[in-house]
Amino acid sequence: MASETVTKRPERTETALEPWQAGTVGGIIGAIVFGAMMVVQTPGVLEMAIPAMYGLEGGLAGTIVHLSHGAVIGVVFAALLVTTGRADASPTTAGLLGLGYGVGVWLVLAVFVMPIWLSAVGFELAPAVPNIAVESLVGHAAYGLVLGIVYAALE
Repeated sequence: MASETVTKRPERTETALEPWQAGTVGGIIGAIVFGAMMVVQTPGVLEMAIPAMYGLEGGLAGTIVHLSHGAVIGVVFAALLVTTGRADASPTTAGLLGLGYGVGVWLVLAVFVMPIWLSAVGFELAPAVPNIAVESLVGHAAYGLVLGIVYAALE
C-alpha cells in the first residue's frame, strides 16, 4: 500500500507588488506630489510646456503627460533597483536612493532634454540650455523621495 504525505505550504498573506508595479505606483504618486508643487510654483510648466512637448495644450493634457512620465520614470527606478540587487531596500534606503534618482532625472531630463525637445517642436517659450531652475530641482527631488518611499512600502 502506498502512503501519501501532504505537505502544507505557507500561504502568502502579503500584498506585495512586483518591482515594476511598485515603481509605477510610486512614480505616479511622486508625480502627483511634484505636480501639486508645480501648480503652486510654476503653473505654466504644467499648463503649457509639458503638453507642448507632444503638440498638446492645456492643464489636463499637461497633467496626464506629467503623470505618464512619472510612471515610466518610476519603472526605470524599479529596474535599476532590481539590477543593482536593491529591490528589497528599506523605506529609508529606498527614499534616499529615490532622492538621488530624482536629482539625476532633473539633471538629465529637465536641465537638458526638455529645453532641447521644446525648441525642436517650436515652443516659443522654450527655456535656454541648460535650464537650471531651483523649483524644478526641488520638485524632482520630492518626486524621487516619494517614489522611493512608496516603492519600498509596496514592494
